Amino acid sequence: MSPVYTIFYGTFIQLPRAPASSEPKHVLDINHGALWVSNKSGRIEGFDWSVTTEGKLCDLLSDKGWVTISGDGEEEAIGEKTVVKVVKANESRNGFFFPGFIDTHIHASQYPNSGVFGSSTLLEWLQKYTFPLEASYGDGSDIAPKTARTAYEKVIARTLANGTTCAAYYATIHVPATNLLADLCLKRGQRAFIGRVCMDNPDYCPDYYRDSSAEESVRATEATISHIQSIDPDGRVVAPIITPRFAPTCSPTSMSDLGKLAASFDPPMRIQTHISENKNEVALVKQLFPNSTSYADVYDQHGLVTPRTILAHAVHLTPEERSLIHSRGAKIAHCPASNSALGSGLCPVRTLLDAGIIVGLGTDVSGGYSSSVLEAVRQAILVSRLVSYSAKEQTGKENLSVEEALYLATRGGAKVVDMADQIGGFEAGMSWDAQLIELSSVNDRSAESVDDAQGSVDIFGWESWEEKIQKWVWNGDDRNVKAVWVNGRLVHQRSQKEAKKSVVHSSVPILSRSWVSFLLRWLGF
Repeated sequence: MSPVYTIFYGTFIQLPRAPASSEPKHVLDINHGALWVSNKSGRIEGFDWSVTTEGKLCDLLSDKGWVTISGDGEEEAIGEKTVVKVVKANESRNGFFFPGFIDTHIHASQYPNSGVFGSSTLLEWLQKYTFPLEASYGDGSDIAPKTARTAYEKVIARTLANGTTCAAYYATIHVPATNLLADLCLKRGQRAFIGRVCMDNPDYCPDYYRDSSAEESVRATEATISHIQSIDPDGRVVAPIITPRFAPTCSPTSMSDLGKLAASFDPPMRIQTHISENKNEVALVKQLFPNSTSYADVYDQHGLVTPRTILAHAVHLTPEERSLIHSRGAKIAHCPASNSALGSGLCPVRTLLDAGIIVGLGTDVSGGYSSSVLEAVRQAILVSRLVSYSAKEQTGKENLSVEEALYLATRGGAKVVDMADQIGGFEAGMSWDAQLIELSSVNDRSAESVDDAQGSVDIFGWESWEEKIQKWVWNGDDRNVKAVWVNGRLVHQRSQKEAKKSVVHSSVPILSRSWVSFLLRWLGF
């Protein structure tokens, strides 16, 4: 008998949908209690923040008529009661549940080049590192090469390990490899938007890596859309996203046709592309499209700026472009690590937010050196401070706070991918896309040694939850991510050794003490 619900118990931390009317800034929403998820739908069905002790948890289970089972046959004696499973955050190790991170801009195909960019700027980096790597993902056959499978399996595993439950992925121009990425995301359970890259302009695409024509760009895109919709018809885990690489690599015909293709769906299909990442790129676009008033206008003239459009970078937008983007309801993927690594510039995120534009965070692997959205959170805060103190951008406005950056990584990202009512938080009816974070125990503190397996966040016992979250943001990494769920499905757990420990932590002594004693002996305790 399979459990009907999974009951999560412990501390839950999230960012509200918007700041409270009495609070001008984002403030953490911190609750301790129980939350239950339907194992059929993967959605949150309810919560009770009055369940503050394990005794009250037992009372909740009893009142609901829920019973936990061990999975060893005892379910035969349960009768008509509802079977549930309980997962607990380890309170002694400062564990808590947090919404999964949403990476609004990442090149899955570039993952093998993470950290490899030398001193290149954007356009040189594309020619030297990126195009040759991406070209290796197809050889003209109907089967994706091993290079693609190896890279895609690794990037999915790595992003899940970093708590990324949803990613807007760029693939390559190759249909078999792009379809493989969708297959692997579906298999692993990572929510993903999969984009087959379109690039057909022979003047700015290498001979060895481009679509043969605008018609080929559209035809190949339609093939990938068809495949993704066939393996996940409801788009519950994976969905297609139309992906013109960026204006210089696309002909006007292909951009217009892709805009029309997106509009032909109901609702219109999501679109992702790059905009105003680098000053040389902006100058090139102005040269290539003299009849357009701006980079944003190029996309707008071809039907590519819509409420379902994700524009990555947006470092050098003009006030007129910001106004246009806001009026169309398009969203921005802020990629601070990549912008710094490639010397593209400092994106004035506060200015974007003040203009009413929705912003999320992207790692932009491999322009970005890390596939961790938590690293993007850190970099977003640091970049905002540099912008704030630069002579050109001084406005007297406050830097991004830890809470605001975490909002961009969760709620903001959910808005960017047009799923604000489904992911990014812990309201009833939302999907359980979440991560279980553990920091450390006060008992871990030692003057003589440290436990590297537990990460770099040291807790001393006097910190408030707000201070613990700050420590996590500045010092945390994948070692603190103990488990990850998407749509209620466990898709990542730290390690087998950690998994055995978590079984003990997540057990509720409902069945019998003899069972608990047996379990402890079996685990070697």
